[in-house]
Amino acid sequence: MARPWFGPMMGPMGPMMGPMGMGPRGPMMGGPMMGPMGMGPRPMLRGQGWTQRKAGQKRGAEEGATPADKQNRLNPKSFVQHQAFDPQLATEQFARAAAAPVDELLTAAILKRTGELTPNEAEASACKNLVTKVEAAVEALIKAKEGKEIDEVRVVGSYKKQTMLAGHPVADLVVIFKETPTGTDIETLATKVQEKLKESDSSDEFPTQANEGGFNTSSNEGALVRVLVSTLPKNLFNVDLSQIDVKLLEGALATIRHARWFEENAAHATVRALIRLLKDMKKRYLGLASLTPWLIDLLAFRSSTLPGNIREPLKTAQAFRRCLQLLCAGIFLPGSLGIVDPCESGQVRAHSVLSLEEQDELCCTAGTLLRVLACGAFDELLSEGADVALDTDVTCWQGTIVTPGVGAYDKGQHEKDSEILNAPTPEDTKTDVKMEAV
Repeated sequence: MARPWFGPMMGPMGPMMGPMGMGPRGPMMGGPMMGPMGMGPRPMLRGQGWTQRKAGQKRGAEEGATPADKQNRLNPKSFVQHQAFDPQLATEQFARAAAAPVDELLTAAILKRTGELTPNEAEASACKNLVTKVEAAVEALIKAKEGKEIDEVRVVGSYKKQTMLAGHPVADLVVIFKETPTGTDIETLATKVQEKLKESDSSDEFPTQANEGGFNTSSNEGALVRVLVSTLPKNLFNVDLSQIDVKLLEGALATIRHARWFEENAAHATVRALIRLLKDMKKRYLGLASLTPWLIDLLAFRSSTLPGNIREPLKTAQAFRRCLQLLCAGIFLPGSLGIVDPCESGQVRAHSVLSLEEQDELCCTAGTLLRVLACGAFDELLSEGADVALDTDVTCWQGTIVTPGVGAYDKGQHEKDSEILNAPTPEDTKTDVKMEAV
């Protein structure tokens, strides 16, 4: 509703009249614009003398203040989020002081390591054979309608995304029940799938073991298939928590969304190569161990693409360097906008699953590895069997000493600061006393 204005205004047929009984409005130049009756002069709007101040008048608290300043002043406990610095998007503002690094050696080291991390034909074939057999067994149960009715089966995970590591031939499937499954239903499904597998190939025992979220089955070729169970999304509101953990059901459905998103947006050779590198580095560097498979996928995609041009990824060496730069700049630190989960509603930050200690370790370790990378230690950084621990030991590269970064997070100090921030203020205490008196 527009605010009433009783200030001067002239109509084409003479002075416009105010409300009944108030007479004609004032002349055009007749003093300041007035607000509603009895409220004094109308507040001045921006552009109507807002920046005019008398000589010697002090600047008001609101003038020149940013939105973040105003929000923090109104609510000191609030935390304004920020965007982590990305050198790739700031080339115009920050020109290079030296020539761009030559990535030929880094590219060669990455290609060599990526080839070592890619599964060979035997592993890929063994995994594909077992996935095909398990899928056929579940499809046979769907047609036969044995036990609790199954809606569908989906292939997800690294096998679906083609990002498996050598020596780790593991595939993931999701079986969706039309009704909420129980522990008994999972065990029954595991037994029937094993029986179907033995019928198709009597030379293999297909060892199968059920767990609270599904079951695992393996073959004599060394492949492993992990089967996750879930139910239709509408059933998640009526889950009996004494029978199954609803988080397991939700997690299985999330893997389906992740696989679909990856296939539609991130199915580039550069992204897949960077994912393999990050998975390998996660196993070798303790500070990167908290990266989840989904965080690795999102980070690799962000590092390999530019906004508005996701179909043309960067070169692998450039994307690898940018990945460490983003982690070092604090893309997964508290208060950072980070990466919005594209498969969740409500602008969920993907790194919200990490603890404060894990976020600090990620940033600290990435900074150390980035300095090692800048010194040209490509093979030592990417390959296994290094003589020293690059993330925890002091190293020297061509006369340059690299000292590991020191974490900034102190759990004890953080708990003390949290108690101070959450402590009631004197104003809050006075308000509580007044409320009790009323």
